[in-house]
Amino acid sequence: MNVFDSHFHIINPNYPLVPNNGYLPPVFTVQNYREKVQEFGVTGGVIVSGSFQQFEQQYLIDALHILGKSYFGVANIPMEMQERELEKLHAANIRAVRFNLRRGGSEHLSNMVALANKLFDRFGWHSELYVDSKTLVNLRKILHQIPAFSIDHLGLSRDGLSELYYWVEKGAKIKATGF
Repeated sequence: MNVFDSHFHIINPNYPLVPNNGYLPPVFTVQNYREKVQEFGVTGGVIVSGSFQQFEQQYLIDALHILGKSYFGVANIPMEMQERELEKLHAANIRAVRFNLRRGGSEHLSNMVALANKLFDRFGWHSELYVDSKTLVNLRKILHQIPAFSIDHLGLSRDGLSELYYWVEKGAKIKATGF
C-alpha cells in the first residue's frame, strides 16, 4: 500500500523559530516523522511551512533532501525573494507557496494575487491557504484571481462550510488535516 501524507510540519530546533501569538510548537524532526509514520506505508508527502518558521527555508530544503524526491514542500515566501532563491526552492522540490491568513507569518494578503500568479506562471506552483472558511466569502474577489489553490485544515471552521463547498466546485482542493 502506498500512502501520501498531504500535510505535515517539521520542527527542527537547529533553525530559527518565532513564536506566533505566543505559540511555539514542540520539536518534530525528520527522524520523529519517520518513526510516527513507519507502520502506515507512507511513501511520499508534503512538508508545510508553519507561521512560526516565517520565511526560513533552509530547514525545509534540508528536510526534503533527507526524505527524498517523493516529498514536496510548501514554503512561506516573501514577495521580494530573488529569482535565484526561487529557483533554488523549486530545485529542492518546493511546489507551493503558503499564505497564512489566520495567524500571519507569511506574505501579506495585499501581495497574495501578485505573488501567487508570479509563482504559478514561472514554476506552476499552487497557493495554499491557512484560512478560516467563514472569512472566505470576503475573499472571493481576490481568490478568483488566483489560478490554483488549496485550503488547509478543512477551512478550520464548520461555520464556513457552504463557502468551502463553493470553492470545491470551482476546483480548489481542501486538505483534510488537523481534525
